Amino acid sequence: MKIFRLFLVFSLLMFGQNVGAQFPEVKSDLDKKVYAFLTEQSGEWQDMNVPVSDGRILYDLVIQGNYKKALEIGTSTGHSAIWIAWALSKTGGKLVTIEIEKERYLQAMRNFRKAGLFSYIDARLGNAHELVPMLEAGWDFVFCDADKWWYKNYFTTLENKIVSGGCFTAHNVNMQSSDIREFKQYIQNHPKFVTSYKNESRSGISVSVKK
Repeated sequence: MKIFRLFLVFSLLMFGQNVGAQFPEVKSDLDKKVYAFLTEQSGEWQDMNVPVSDGRILYDLVIQGNYKKALEIGTSTGHSAIWIAWALSKTGGKLVTIEIEKERYLQAMRNFRKAGLFSYIDARLGNAHELVPMLEAGWDFVFCDADKWWYKNYFTTLENKIVSGGCFTAHNVNMQSSDIREFKQYIQNHPKFVTSYKNESRSGISVSVKK
């Protein structure tokens, strides 16, 4: 325990004063393993991954909603999936995550094992355009971070498969593109969802909770 405390102090010095606020309290052995992996990998998530601040938002949403059946569209190399699965390890849930590119998928699988979260993640290799419509209903948390021009299609495919109180979140909604604007207009005007935005990073995350 003494060695771990020293590691925490060192990490705070290395990664800045915001790290303590960005990471949840470390309690269990699994928490220690995930935290150690994430801090060790800090700065290595450039390949289409979310920043730490957005990872923490996803973690908090899952914890606060006590969500258990989560879906991620667009794994990349696994940063956001690790944050979501970390939260699901506390709620008793599991994450299904979909990635189309094989090399990113294989790297994500390695990262899930290193982080100690492999058993909380069902990683699938394939085209989300084909796989998402085949999914069953009953999802209570969705994170979309794939092809931006397909966001609205992902939402319309899943809106009736999300349970009441569940939410659909999407990354990079601060992008100034016609596809993102169309997606945002749709979710903001949807009669069955209430949408808000998290802007802790420049990317922006939309959070649409089903009534």
